[in-house]
Amino acid sequence: MLVLGIESSCDETGVALVRTRATGLPVLLAHALHSQIEMHQAYGGVVPELASRDHIRRVLPLTETVMAEAGCNLAQIDVVAYTRGPGLAGALLVGAGVACALGAALGKPVLGVHHLEGHLLSPFLSTDAPEFPFVALLVSGGHTQLMQVDGVGHYTLLGETIDDAAGEAFDKSAKLMGLGYPGGPALSRLATHGDPQAFKLPRPLLHSGNLDFSFAGLKTAVLTQAKKLGDALQARKADLAASTEAAIVEVLVKKSLAALKITGLNRLVVAGGVGANGPLRQQLNAACAARGVRVHYPELHLCTDNGAMIAMAAAMRLQAGVEQANTAYAFDVKPRWNLNEIAHEPR
Repeated sequence: MLVLGIESSCDETGVALVRTRATGLPVLLAHALHSQIEMHQAYGGVVPELASRDHIRRVLPLTETVMAEAGCNLAQIDVVAYTRGPGLAGALLVGAGVACALGAALGKPVLGVHHLEGHLLSPFLSTDAPEFPFVALLVSGGHTQLMQVDGVGHYTLLGETIDDAAGEAFDKSAKLMGLGYPGGPALSRLATHGDPQAFKLPRPLLHSGNLDFSFAGLKTAVLTQAKKLGDALQARKADLAASTEAAIVEVLVKKSLAALKITGLNRLVVAGGVGANGPLRQQLNAACAARGVRVHYPELHLCTDNGAMIAMAAAMRLQAGVEQANTAYAFDVKPRWNLNEIAHEPR
């Protein structure tokens, strides 16, 4: 079975093709991605209307590229999958509209996929794929969650952010320091030149006794420190960036270890854009190795939003029998959609 996946939830347009197998995981045949970073840089952040218009321009050429790279034609596709949510409403509508129109034109069923489930299952695209069950640390954009994953579609929320997510803490702190867009990667690059112990910044909810997160207070502390430095900020910016990154990473690592202890599991999956962060990977690898825990990540180029994770999630749901594609081509999107709903919600 060939599954075409279309991702358009925010500022990346992604298309990919995977093939299911009688045994084993689906195989990625080809994928293509266009990032809108350059377009949004002039505005210091994502402009939803511009994002939607750019998705319209990119999705069909990317689809042609993927099909050509895979050596397949559209008539061979068995299922067209797309990101149904969460994300920007207008951007989601582009992917959903194209997917459903393509499905209707080909007479093939379609399937709406949860964006975060795509991230959650993206490590299965890696050469070092995990096995169920595992604890998952999802750190993608405005989402920071710890989940117990017992199988495809079987997710238990262990903890989540009660305000700013880790990705937002990176981006907002970067903006306070006058760094460019996208802020998170810019802050991480600058942090490599700084001292992570230069400033004592808070680690919110680190000793809360639960697995929830909170990063709004850290952002406020960064703002306070930046104001205190005044004209000296430019000279100390790398130190402040390193200290900010260290605070975020410490919370993510210690909460992940706590989740592993509570669940008794010995496998951790880290997914989402922040999962590409170097210090996070280094510290998790070291801490988990000392505890006999295996850690799995997506390939670095698949940490950001992409079509491969959407195609993979759709294929795995279909294989596991927790989802059926359909030919009801009337569609809706869900800009706000909790991941723990998808195992129980009628689709």
